[in-house]
Amino acid sequence: LSHLLMSFLAQLVTPELLVSPSSQDGDLGSECPEDRGNWTGRLDFLLSCIGYCVGLGNVWRFPYRAYTNGGGAFLVPYFIMLAICGIPIFFMELSLGQFSSLGPLAVWKISPLFKGVGMGTILIVSLVAIYYNMIIAYVLFYLFASLTSDLPWQHCGNWWNTDLCLDHHVIKAGNTTFPVNITNTVSPSEEYWSRYVLHIQGSSGIGDPGRIRWNLCLCLLLSWTIVYLCILKGVKSSGKVVYFTATFPYLILVMLLIRGVTLEGAWKGIRFYLTPQFDHLLSSKVWIEAALQIFYSLGVGFGGLLTFASYNTFHQNIYRDTFIVTLGNAVTSILAGFAIFSVLGYMSQELGVPVNQVAKAGPGLAFVVYPQAMTMLPLSPFWSFLFFFMLLTLGLDSQFAFMETIVTAVTDEFPYYLRPKKASFSAVICIALFLMGLILTTEGGMYWLVLLDDYSAGFGLMVVVITTCLVVTRVYGMKRFCRDIHMMLGFKPGPYFRACWMVLSPATMMALLVYNIVKYQPSEYGSYRFPAWAEVLGILMGVLSCLMIPMGMVVAVLREEGMLWERVQQASRPAMDWGPSLEENRTGMYVASLAGSQSPKPLMVHMRKYGGITSYENTAIEVDREMEEEEEEESM
Repeated sequence: LSHLLMSFLAQLVTPELLVSPSSQDGDLGSECPEDRGNWTGRLDFLLSCIGYCVGLGNVWRFPYRAYTNGGGAFLVPYFIMLAICGIPIFFMELSLGQFSSLGPLAVWKISPLFKGVGMGTILIVSLVAIYYNMIIAYVLFYLFASLTSDLPWQHCGNWWNTDLCLDHHVIKAGNTTFPVNITNTVSPSEEYWSRYVLHIQGSSGIGDPGRIRWNLCLCLLLSWTIVYLCILKGVKSSGKVVYFTATFPYLILVMLLIRGVTLEGAWKGIRFYLTPQFDHLLSSKVWIEAALQIFYSLGVGFGGLLTFASYNTFHQNIYRDTFIVTLGNAVTSILAGFAIFSVLGYMSQELGVPVNQVAKAGPGLAFVVYPQAMTMLPLSPFWSFLFFFMLLTLGLDSQFAFMETIVTAVTDEFPYYLRPKKASFSAVICIALFLMGLILTTEGGMYWLVLLDDYSAGFGLMVVVITTCLVVTRVYGMKRFCRDIHMMLGFKPGPYFRACWMVLSPATMMALLVYNIVKYQPSEYGSYRFPAWAEVLGILMGVLSCLMIPMGMVVAVLREEGMLWERVQQASRPAMDWGPSLEENRTGMYVASLAGSQSPKPLMVHMRKYGGITSYENTAIEVDREMEEEEEEESM
C-alpha cells in the first residue's frame, strides 16, 4: 500500500518538476517582490553603487587630504583603512539589504529593540539631502554662467568687484615691469563667488540670513526637479539614469587629466601632490584622516547601500560588487588628484606663487580656485562647462541615493498605503526638503550650509555605524549572520571579514568617534566665527540622531509583555517574519514564518521554477544540516 501511495505521489509531482523554467509564468526577474520593484538591468545596481560612492568628495576632498597628510605616503593608511573599515562595513550593509529586501527602517526586524538606529539614519540622510542639493544648485549656477564667450569671473571691473580685486593677467604683466604685492589682493573668481553668487556681504552672520537670492532659489528648484524626475519610478528610473551619470564623469575626468598634464608646470603640482613624506605616518592624525576619507567617501551608514541592495535578487553576487565599487572608488580619488593638481601646478607657475598657496579643499576648490585656473586656459568656457558638468553628474547620483533611501524606508514601513502612491510620496518629500533648503539660498545661506555640513553627519553617523556593527555581530550573532550570507551567496565570509566585523571595524570607528570629540573645533567660514547658539544648534543636530536609538528602545520594550528584562530579551530577538522576502528563499529556521505562508518546503517551489536542484538549493540543504547538528550538540 505504501509503495502504491509513493508511486501515485511521484506521478503528481514529476510533471511539474519536468516543466522547463522558460515555460513558467515568471522569469528570473520575478525572484523579487513585484509590488516593491527591483533593478531591471544587469548593471543597474553596480552603476548605482559606483555613482553613489564616487561623489564630490573624491574631487574636492581627497586630493587636498592627500597632500596635507604626507602626499604619496597617505596612500598607505588610506588602503589599510579601506581594508579594515571600508570593505567589511560596505559588505555588511549590502548583505543586510539583499538578504531581507527591506529599507533602512524595516531592516531592523533583525532586532526591533534597535529600530531607533534606522530612524537616526533617516534623520541624518534628510539633513544631508537638504544641503547636498544646494551644492548641486551652485554647480548649476556656474554651469549656466559658463555658457558665454568670456567667463564672468575672468576680469575685475564688474559691479561686484572691490578695489582689492587683482587680475592674474596684471600679475603676469607685472612680473616683467614692476613688482606686484599679491598678499592683500583677491582674485576675480573669489569675488565672483562670495560677492555675486552668494552676495554674502548682505548678511552679517548666521543670525542675519538677509534676502533670498532668487537666481540661486531657481537653481535649487531646478536641481530638485531633476532629482524628482529621475527617482519618479524608483529604481526602475534611477537605475537607467545612472548609466549616464555614473560613467560620464570618468570621460570628463580623463579629458581634464590629459589637458592638465600637458600644461606647463603641471608636474610641479603632481610632484607636490604625490611626493611621499613618510614621517607623517607616525602621526595619529594622518590615520584618522584616512579613516574619515574612507568612511565618508564610501557612504557607509547613510542607508544608501542597504537600500540599493534591497532591490537585488536574492543570489546577486554582492561579494564581487563590494570589491569592484570600493577599489574603483579609491582609484577614482587618486585619478581626480592628478587632474586637480596638474592644473594647480600650472596655475602656481602662472601666478608665480607656491602650489600650497593655491591649493584648497571643498567649495573653495570647486568654486574659486579651479574656475580661476580655467580662465588661464585657451577655450576657457568649454573647459569650465566640462568641469561643472562633471560635478553635476557626480553630485546627482549621490542625491538619488539619499532620496531613494528616505522614500524606500518610509514606504517599506507602510507598504499598503504608500507603495501604490510612491510617485506622489516622492514629490511630497522633494517639496518638503526644497522648502527647508530655502534658507540656504539667502545671502547668509553659506553659513547655514557650513553648519549642516559640519554637524549633520558627524559623530551621529559614527554612532549609527558602530551600533549597527555591534548589533549584527553581538546581538543577532556572528554565526547566524554568516549562515545567512552562506544561504544567500553559497559560501561563508572568511576569517578576514569575521575579524573586521567583530573587532577591527568597531574599534576603528570608536577611535574616530573619540578623536572627533577630543579634537572638536567650533565651525568657521573664512574669518567668521559662529556664535555659541549656532554651535549648540549644530551639536543638537548630531545628538538628536543618537537619541533616536534609546527612544526606539523605549517604544520596542513597551510593545512587549512581561518583566523588564524579559521585554528587552524579546525585543532584541528577530521578528517572526525576519528573513528573505520570498517564500522560495526561506529555508531552515525561516521556513513558513511568513504571514499566510502555505508551503512548508520552499525547495519544491525552487525545483518547479528551475527544473531541478541548483547549487543554492544544495547550500540550503547544507545550512539546514548544520543547524540540526548544532541543535543536537546543544541538547546533549
